[in-house]
Amino acid sequence: MSAARRGTERPSDTHRGAQGRAGVPADASTRHDAPQEPPAPDPAPASSSDPAPAGATAAGSTSTGSTAAGQTLALPRQRQDTVPDPLVLTLLVIGDDPAGAFTAPYFHESGGPRIRVLRARNLTAAGRLLTDDVHCILLDLPDVLGGLQQVLRLAPGTAVLVLTDGTDDGETAAEAVRVGAQDHLVRDSVDGGTVTRAVRYAVERKRADLAQRQLTQTRLLAQENRRLERGLLPTPLLEGATGLRFASRYRPGRSRALLGGDFYDTVRTPDGTVHAMIGDVCGHGPDAAALGVELRIAWRALTFAGLGGEELLRTMQDVLVHERADEEIFATLCGVDIAPDGRSAELHLAGHPAPMLAAPDRPPALLPFEAGGPALGLLPDASWDRIGVRLDGEWSLMLYTDGLIEGRIGKGTQRLGQEGMIGLAGQLMAAGLGGEELLDATMAKVRELNGGELTDDVAVVLLERQA
Repeated sequence: MSAARRGTERPSDTHRGAQGRAGVPADASTRHDAPQEPPAPDPAPASSSDPAPAGATAAGSTSTGSTAAGQTLALPRQRQDTVPDPLVLTLLVIGDDPAGAFTAPYFHESGGPRIRVLRARNLTAAGRLLTDDVHCILLDLPDVLGGLQQVLRLAPGTAVLVLTDGTDDGETAAEAVRVGAQDHLVRDSVDGGTVTRAVRYAVERKRADLAQRQLTQTRLLAQENRRLERGLLPTPLLEGATGLRFASRYRPGRSRALLGGDFYDTVRTPDGTVHAMIGDVCGHGPDAAALGVELRIAWRALTFAGLGGEELLRTMQDVLVHERADEEIFATLCGVDIAPDGRSAELHLAGHPAPMLAAPDRPPALLPFEAGGPALGLLPDASWDRIGVRLDGEWSLMLYTDGLIEGRIGKGTQRLGQEGMIGLAGQLMAAGLGGEELLDATMAKVRELNGGELTDDVAVVLLERQA
């Protein structure tokens, strides 16, 4: 036997299948006798014309050995076979197989995978053979369409072929593919190559179908989440607030999300007071976003119920403590209550950055923050003082979260900070920007200074009073 055929033989194709592999033992009758010399402890040498045993290397790959007389002779060295076995796919045939087309244990086509054949007479027996290593099912049943529907329920992730007689002009095959089969085989054309290709293509089609279905489900889920998150974003209730213009911008830090841990809201109560709020739940992800929504809804309900100031903040802290996942979660909050005439306001800070106030006759500046209190959820007996703010004529009041001021400036470690944000906003306002344009330009400039998108959630609320 030539060196190329040493070792295990590969199965050859037949019309009905291919035989399994068979070991080829070494032919001992073809060996030459060893030279007539005294016995030696080493194995008897073989001449170069002897056939090599199974697993031997090709000619020329030898090792050396010594006889008792001191002669050095070439001994065959074991072959290190680095050629891997071809891929094996398992095909489960369900049916009686009256023509005996699937009696062979394997199908094989040169260069393709080996198809290992399992057989089950009916669906009940098939259920016991269906394991994760079954790659494809072939149905050979009288009621192939009825059996197909049961198989699709039994093994929804497995490729399925149907075997037809070829006498119905393809109607059964077409219906089977429409119902969910990957392809069909005609009984008279079954051979090693046909079966190998059909199983291989069916498995790949099934993988593609599952991937496409998963992608579609992911897209639908993402659309539902976006609709849900969009519905949870607030709509300001400012009916009757003449001369007051509202604008906001919101950008979550999470990729492809609409909602983050930042939250805000603005409402006008029946007495004419305009209440604005902005807050930030520590952390990121859907849990922080959900808690932010709960706090915003609680704030709106409590505000319309008549609560305000420190009483409102204490109740908000109770809501946070009962709804948070662990004791380390807290939230910052800034609340502003603007008088009906728009000439004064009351400010409450709970660990949150102070708002920015600007007017046509003076540059932007931060509101007083020294009397602010701790963030919600940190101290059970915390208190928050009221901070009086005077507002005259035209003014612009900007509330923001720390995501706006914590962006970097260039490639270093320096942050924009509140002073940098005030300077940036002042330049834009001096250029005549206001409202939506001012917020868009501010967000764009902050991203530019950061060298890309900000990693934290950002919320900005702008209230402007015009004469």
